[in-house]
Amino acid sequence: MSNPSQVAFVTGAGSGIGQATARAFLSRGYSVALVDRDVELGQKTQAELGELGDCTFIACDVSDESSVEHAVEAAVARYGRIDAAFNAAGINGDPGPVAEASSDNWDRVMNVNLKGLMFCMKHQIRQMLGQGGGAIVNCASSAGLVGVAGLSTYAASKHGVVGLTRSAALEYVRSNIRINAVCPGMIDTPMWRRSISPELTEQLLASDPSGRLGQPSEIAEAVLWLCSSAASFVAGHALSVDGGMTVD
Repeated sequence: MSNPSQVAFVTGAGSGIGQATARAFLSRGYSVALVDRDVELGQKTQAELGELGDCTFIACDVSDESSVEHAVEAAVARYGRIDAAFNAAGINGDPGPVAEASSDNWDRVMNVNLKGLMFCMKHQIRQMLGQGGGAIVNCASSAGLVGVAGLSTYAASKHGVVGLTRSAALEYVRSNIRINAVCPGMIDTPMWRRSISPELTEQLLASDPSGRLGQPSEIAEAVLWLCSSAASFVAGHALSVDGGMTVD
């Protein structure tokens, strides 16, 4: 077991925002547990990011509590502690209005985006309580702050992430565990490109204040700040990083 100065645990690390944040942690000297359910993507990410610092891939399905518990245990066995955790694993689910929503889609989205995040927090917090503290950032969304027509199930899950974050922050702030959320807007990720056509992207950007997609690295910088000592008095906050999309 190595003894790095700081250790980060990142879910959804195989691509997109999770991968960009793992890269940012490594660039700041953290050792990083790269957690993802996609073994091929996870191993590829470890090979790419391994040039930047000490990282290890841990396969995990966040919707399975035993898998999450194992992932946390594996990270601690490798690095000794978890100083910062970023819970980025999530799915969009199927779009559509409420009257056409399926219970299967609801269960699938909630199991990953909300229940899975709760499992991650549960076991991360238990570890942090034993070591004397830490910082957790949960990946919500601009859809966790405002309604989104056609994405009601996804929006409900991300509103749940914000509520869970705020409540847990109150429970553990006196135990030296700071818990916050980051709320990305429209970000240029593989998931965005799979879900949204170039034509629809162009339509959405036409009415967006910034007029562009955000980059995963821009979310990563917000996460790194929330995990740093510079944000030592920030707890229970849902930080919008959306180019002004949710400005009232």
